[in-house]
Amino acid sequence: MVPILLVLLLAVILFGAGFAVKALWWIALAVLVVWLLGFFMRSTSASGGRGRWYKW
Repeated sequence: MVPILLVLLLAVILFGAGFAVKALWWIALAVLVVWLLGFFMRSTSASGGRGRWYKW
């Protein structure tokens, strides 16, 4: 009985880790899209140069 419970516990842990990794990939993709949009749509400064769109 204990080995079956251990296998089930391992399956639940791996499923949860797989879901978390997949969610992190989607979050990383969304951040990349926002960064690229900000990079290409940044405004020009008064001197004609292109300024940074972020403040850090």
